[in-house]
Order: sequence, then C-alpha cells, then structure tokens
Amino acid sequence: MKERTKLLLIVGIFLGAYFLPIGSSRVQQALLEGLFLLRSYARDHVLLCLVPAFFIAGAIGEFVSQGAVLKYLGSSAKRTVAYSVASVSGAILAVCSCTVLPLFASIYKRGAGLGPAIAFLYSGPAINVLAIILTARVLGLQLGIARAVGAVAFAVIIGLIMAVLFRREDQERLANGIDPFAAQAGLRERLRKGWQDSAFLAVMVGILVFANWGSPNREVGLFAAIWRIHWHLTIGLVVVLGYMIVRWYDREELGGWVQATWVFAKQILPLLFGGVLVAGWLMGRPGHDAGLIPAVWVSAAVGGNSLWANLFASVSGAFMYFATLTEVPILQTLIGAGMGQGPALTLLLAGPALSLPNMLVINSYLGPKKTFTYVSLVMVMATITGMAYGALAG
Repeated sequence: MKERTKLLLIVGIFLGAYFLPIGSSRVQQALLEGLFLLRSYARDHVLLCLVPAFFIAGAIGEFVSQGAVLKYLGSSAKRTVAYSVASVSGAILAVCSCTVLPLFASIYKRGAGLGPAIAFLYSGPAINVLAIILTARVLGLQLGIARAVGAVAFAVIIGLIMAVLFRREDQERLANGIDPFAAQAGLRERLRKGWQDSAFLAVMVGILVFANWGSPNREVGLFAAIWRIHWHLTIGLVVVLGYMIVRWYDREELGGWVQATWVFAKQILPLLFGGVLVAGWLMGRPGHDAGLIPAVWVSAAVGGNSLWANLFASVSGAFMYFATLTEVPILQTLIGAGMGQGPALTLLLAGPALSLPNMLVINSYLGPKKTFTYVSLVMVMATITGMAYGALAG
C-alpha cells in the first residue's frame, strides 16, 4: 500500500469518527437493531440450520468421492442431468441464503461445475417448496405460481450463463483440482458400500429439514401433520445417525469429517456474522422500522410497476437478510402499504436467494468478478421478470 493511500485511509477514518452522528436516535436504534438481528440469527439459525449444514458439507467433502460429484454436477456431465440434480437438491432443503452456503462451497470444492453449483446456490433458498406454497396461500395463487416458475427458470438460466461466461476459468480450476481424499477412497469402498454414504447424507439432510419445519398457517393438511410430529422425526433421525456413526465409520474417518466441518465453519461464520450485523444496521429486523433506511422509503419506492420500483425492490431485497419463510409476511405488509405486484415478484426472486452475508461468503470462494456477475444477473433478471409480470397482472 502506497503512503498516500495510507494517509487517505487514516484521514477517512478520522473524519468518519469525528462526524459520527452517534447522537441521532435513529443511528442509536440502528446500532441496536444490528445487535438484535445478530442475536436473532444466532438463536434461530445457527444451531438448527447452520450447524447441520456445516456437518453435511464436511461429510460431502470427506465421504463423497470426487468422481460422483463430477458424474452428476461436473462440467462434462449432461446439462439436463447436472441442472436437474442441482435444482432438485436445492429445492428439498428449505434453507435460507446463508444456510445453503457451506453446502454450495462443499460441492464446488469437490469438483462441481460452476454452472450447476450456481444453480444449486440459487435454488436452495429460492425454490423452497414450503415458501412457494405459503406464498400461494397468503399472497395469492397467481403470485405463488409466478414465483415457482421464475425461480426454477432463474436457477437454470443463471447457472448456464455463468458457465458460459467463465468456461475457461472453470475448466482450468477443474483441470488443476486434486482430490485430497483419493487415497482413502479405495479403502472406504472396500469397507463400506456406496449406498451407506448416501444414506448417511440423506439422514443428515432429513434432520436439517425436519428440525426447521415451519409452522403451517392451517390446522389440516400434510404440512400441518408433519409439523405436529417434526420433532419426533428429527429425534428419530438423530438416533439413526448415531447408529451409523458408531457402526459404519472408524475413528480416523470421523476425525476427518469433523476437521472438514471445522474448515467450512471457520471460513464462513465470521463473514456471516459481520454481514448480518451490517444488514441489521441498514434495514433493521424484519417487521421493525428502526434501521438507517426507514421502511416508509421502501414502501414509497416500490409502488406501481415502473423500472425504478422493480429495480429498487431487487436491490433492496438482495441486500436484506430474509430468514426462511419470513419474506411472505414482510411482503404481505408491503403490499398492504401499496407495493405493486411486479415489485413483489421481483423481491421474491431476488431477496431470499441473496443477502449481504451471502455475498460476502460467495466472494470468498468465487472472487469479486464471479460474485458481481452472479449478483447482477439475479438483480437484472428479477427486475425484468417483475416488470413483465406486473404488466400482465394489470
């Protein structure tokens, strides 16, 4: 760093500290909102969402062979297979934009092509089956169908565009990649059948899904029935997982699994916590108008179906943090305050899939250029789709 740059940095920090508007009640409350959101995130999402996701990511890295990842998600796999697997795998998880990150990082590091990995990254929070059903029930069938169709199309189209734009870089990454677990793979295959590793991962995914099963808004139906027994299902799967750990895996393998899990946790958690804190400062907690950006500004900016309204919905949604399923009641409030149908769909397509913490972590794995391209594609496509839907919806 040049001396002039250092001087400018010091002067900038000094001026920021000197003129910090700490006396403003809005600023004071915004600082508290960041801490409230961080506490809420730690209480509601770390133990039941992120911790299982980290262990699943570690298991993928430790027990899933690179050949299996390349077969279904690699750049040489059939596109119909790769993008179908990526989309379906993400859809069944019902995770938020942050919980999906260690899973994305794991399959990407194990050799998944950039396109299918991006499709998985988007589909996890965006093609959340529970959220789409809730959208249809609360916000209307038309908007629910539009969200489902748009999210599936986005996952595939954005993945394909990313694969084309960065094809050469991705081929170099895969060509230079080394499977650090290749030495153990042959031994594991002799000691344990392939379906056992698949069952091990499936049980952990089941724990993640059922432990976070959202409360339905009706007393009857399949989702309500599962809700009533979701803790019984979770505990049962934990018991099954314990049996698998004791009977199928030796101490060395389990140590490798824990180590792989720790690698993902220490890389991702600091960025997530920092991003959640900043998101809270800017936008406040969902349902609390106490961030630096007043909610009335957002409501006023997303009325009608103009380019500005859809673009604002896309950008603001992309930087906000939405916990799983919280986007629906937030949108219900905004629509009641005058939000147009087009911007509503725009926010549904951009908001759950992105957040400031999400972007920070993606950047650590893909770099600024790929991260900027991915985020821009989501925002631009969401804006265009919202405008088209708003025009059709009237």
